[in-house]
Amino acid sequence: MNDKQAITIVLIDDQAIVRAAFKSLLERVPNFKVVGDAGDARAGIALVQQVKPNVVVLDITMPGLSGIDAVGPLKKASPNTRVLMASQHEGTKFVQQALQAGADGYLSKDSEPEELGLAIESVCRGDSYLSPKVAGGIMARAVRGDAPPPGESSALGVLTAREREVFQLIAVGKANKEVASMLGLSLGTVKKHRENLQRKLDCHSAAELARLAIREGLLNV
Repeated sequence: MNDKQAITIVLIDDQAIVRAAFKSLLERVPNFKVVGDAGDARAGIALVQQVKPNVVVLDITMPGLSGIDAVGPLKKASPNTRVLMASQHEGTKFVQQALQAGADGYLSKDSEPEELGLAIESVCRGDSYLSPKVAGGIMARAVRGDAPPPGESSALGVLTAREREVFQLIAVGKANKEVASMLGLSLGTVKKHRENLQRKLDCHSAAELARLAIREGLLNV
């Protein structure tokens, strides 16, 4: 299969070693072609808008903008691109948030290496894909109609998409002025978002917001 017919892939993960490992695995498959990679979500969105790949393999936990919050902008940048989440998080809340955001599949990073190729082929065909590691628990809970167990519901569910962006930037230590510049907002708007975050999340300092982001799995410790 030539490059024109190949499944084109962009990798977005803040860990360079993970991107290199995925690229090495994928380049062994004749009909896969990695056409770019990025270490943060915003750079990844710009790259996807430029190269319009068939599939994006996207991490969740990244500084600045989480993978979950990047799904919508990625789909807007390239509507025909399929998004496969690849994360170490196997909890129900992460899977549900990713699928609700518009992701086409969810792969556990603890999966066997060959599963990455299977997942990419599946979402590229237009099918959805869930790792067996996460699918079993979700299906069992859905059949039983169980509520999420303690710790599985997200405290961030009360936030708007923009508030989540501001939340994550503040959590990684960005000042209001930096947030305004990065998101193209006025300083007053950022201050208002910050007030809303503090009220909705009952977090009244950047440190408290950071601790919440770590508990939610959006920041690495």
